[in-house]
Amino acid sequence: MLFDKARIHVRAGAGGDGAMSFRREAHVPRGGPDGGDGGHGGDVAIECDAALRDLQSFRRRTRFRAVSGGAGGGSLRHGASGAPLVLAVPPGTQVRSDDGDMHDLVRPGQRVIVARGGSGGRGNKRFATPTRQAPRFAERGLAGEEAWLELTLKLLADVGLVGLPNAGKSSLLARLTRAAPKIADYPFTTIEPVLGTLEVGERQLIVADIPGLIEGASEGAGLGHDFLAHVERTRLLVHVLDLAPLDGSDPAENHRTVEHELERHDPRLAALPRVLALSKADLVDPASAHAAAQAWSERLGEQIPVLVTSSVTRLGLEELARELVARIPLEEAGELADAPAELAEHVTFRPASARGFQVERGEDGVYRVVGVGIDLLLARHNLANDEALAHIESRLRQIGVIRALEEAGFEAGDDVEIGGVLFDLDV
Repeated sequence: MLFDKARIHVRAGAGGDGAMSFRREAHVPRGGPDGGDGGHGGDVAIECDAALRDLQSFRRRTRFRAVSGGAGGGSLRHGASGAPLVLAVPPGTQVRSDDGDMHDLVRPGQRVIVARGGSGGRGNKRFATPTRQAPRFAERGLAGEEAWLELTLKLLADVGLVGLPNAGKSSLLARLTRAAPKIADYPFTTIEPVLGTLEVGERQLIVADIPGLIEGASEGAGLGHDFLAHVERTRLLVHVLDLAPLDGSDPAENHRTVEHELERHDPRLAALPRVLALSKADLVDPASAHAAAQAWSERLGEQIPVLVTSSVTRLGLEELARELVARIPLEEAGELADAPAELAEHVTFRPASARGFQVERGEDGVYRVVGVGIDLLLARHNLANDEALAHIESRLRQIGVIRALEEAGFEAGDDVEIGGVLFDLDV
């Protein structure tokens, strides 16, 4: 079974705590602080691996966590950074986070970081100054990012076979390539995409047998979106149309149904190059098959080739193979139609984290300071340590929090809440 969807939870490693340590050696007075920094937590990355074909590795395990950074030590020993956790996915995988970020991995070796590790805390050596020569506090490491991710595999194929159930797509794929799809005379024989390799001379094309369409598929009926997602990647569509449907349906109506569902799902699909393969020609007389081909050619125009085929007698299969190779130039085979050109040099710009803060006064009279940077400042330190509290208050003055409180009407003795903690501040 092809596993083309997965939902996983990833968590990057936490940063290691900085060390509070003092140098102590015989005959060395006033050794001073020598606490080292904590290591950086490991990132979580997702990488495109050409050796994989589906998302089966995420079937049983759905939670992944990177290694945390090591804690700092004395003698200025810094903690080791956590190794990154790299999750491999097959080409054609889309990664979407709950906050809307989306990454498209289509080329082997592509890697994207989906959760960044927490930064390590600074040791007490970092806080030594001429007026504070023996700081007795150090920073804590920050937690790593975490996220729920939706993984969706959209097959990378050059040619997609589309059509109603029982149109003869599986038989056609089996004859054109070395694939061995399940074949039978009942709807939805193909319940998952099947890939095969078409070889013509020195050329190779990947052909995908896409599960059959029914009316309403664009709205989720039948196999619905599960099949349409795989059509999006193909460069060319072969519409397989049964010349003599066993249910007595009208081939023209069957053709309209498939084309209508493709267009409703994504207008870009309607613009993809087409080849119409009239299948099961062995079930009708040659004159009728030839007349049907002429009628379809007049209806569709010269831009869409119409070929009469039979998987039983191999009628028209060599002609179809040559047509597919001719319509997919060598330099574009296997690539996405909308793939951006590679840049020789590029710079990645990432928005900085929100560092501002706001001062609010609640109905209970409590002043509250809200801001991401403020929360990180408190998370860095042990609030039970008097020197750490003094350092926090000093930093609040430097970044303008105390001044903003005073402008808001704060006076000595008023309650102020910062990061969910009540403080007694001197103003």
